[in-house]
Amino acid sequence: MNMPSYDVSTKLTQELTSLTLASNLFIGREPDQPDNCVTIFDTPGAPPDVNYDKNYRVAYPSVQIRVRNIKYADGWNLINSIKSVLHNIGNEKINNTEYLLIACSQEPALLDWDEKNRARFVATFNMIRREE
Repeated sequence: MNMPSYDVSTKLTQELTSLTLASNLFIGREPDQPDNCVTIFDTPGAPPDVNYDKNYRVAYPSVQIRVRNIKYADGWNLINSIKSVLHNIGNEKINNTEYLLIACSQEPALLDWDEKNRARFVATFNMIRREE
């Protein structure tokens, strides 16, 4: 089973051709460079379903996506483009994992300005996925 962040990175690189994994799109750790980048963090979700069917497991992970950009407006536009790609995905397989739903649970917002005066925006996405 893939990390949710990896599946999300796959979806984003398919839909937003400006993003390339390990170039300007990262998982788990935001590098110092490049100035303009996107990082996906696996975050705590809700507890998994408890049921008696061991062959049908449903989990509720979440990810937080952080966009860093030297231009405020460009960062804002990118985080909102990411929201448009991910919000309300339903019944879709990504890397052989069945996603019943991906939904934005925290609207894009300015997080802060980092030590190099780059704007950082975040949005959080909750998921429902079937695990094999």
